[in-house]
Amino acid sequence: MIRSLLLTLLLLVGTAHAEAPLPVTGPFEQGGLLFGKAAPGSQVFLDGQPLPVSADGHFLLAFDRDAAPAADIQILNPDGSRLHRVVAVAPRRYKTQRINGLPQSKVVPPESAWERIIAERDQLIALRAQSRPETDYLSGFAWPAKGRISGVYGSQRILNGEPRQPHYGIDIAVPTGTPVLAPADGVVVLAHPELYFAGMTLVIDHGQGLKSSMLHLSDILVPEGTRVTKGQPVAKVGASGRVTGAHLDWRVSWFDRWIDPAQLVPPR
Repeated sequence: MIRSLLLTLLLLVGTAHAEAPLPVTGPFEQGGLLFGKAAPGSQVFLDGQPLPVSADGHFLLAFDRDAAPAADIQILNPDGSRLHRVVAVAPRRYKTQRINGLPQSKVVPPESAWERIIAERDQLIALRAQSRPETDYLSGFAWPAKGRISGVYGSQRILNGEPRQPHYGIDIAVPTGTPVLAPADGVVVLAHPELYFAGMTLVIDHGQGLKSSMLHLSDILVPEGTRVTKGQPVAKVGASGRVTGAHLDWRVSWFDRWIDPAQLVPPR
């Protein structure tokens, strides 16, 4: 009898102190993007950093490929109340491919190219840091092309024993000239004819720091500044840049964090 009463009291205390859920949807894992909706006028912080919040309370937060196992999320409501959670971020296992015996020119770019590579890298870092207040991403996401998946997010190659940068996108193997569709509403913020690694590149800004990058194109159909809608043809697949065959490399970034595009679209 006494034990039963104690159990009942514990349940009541647990219920009384049950934590209110965070107003977000999405995977709490490495490479995950979460969509949030707070009260209008709220402030949102991720690990102490303020996040963009729309006038009606929409916000985003994301975890990159190698995110730490925990994240601190705070929401300050306009009425003065605060929601504070330290959440677990689940780890993921990534594919690793080892290739040996390659010519060194295929592993390390020539010294003459490094000035260009660094300048392009800085340009792209500055672009990803930009944030438009619009929430075009609320249109939802769709696959920009349909075809065989030849590369996945997070995978890494080790060439001649030397680890290379992880792959931050999804590779879709389709022929040159295949239409590339806008994966969500947004504005074209980059239409570059030839980046050293990525080749012809198109970047669409979906708002609040969220951007799609389409790499290795053969043609771009929309100039910078164009507003596009989900499903609109914006480019054509190619094999430009440092690649060995035609495919679309689709990448999604949230500021300086690369997230897994496969989590935004229906499974293939």
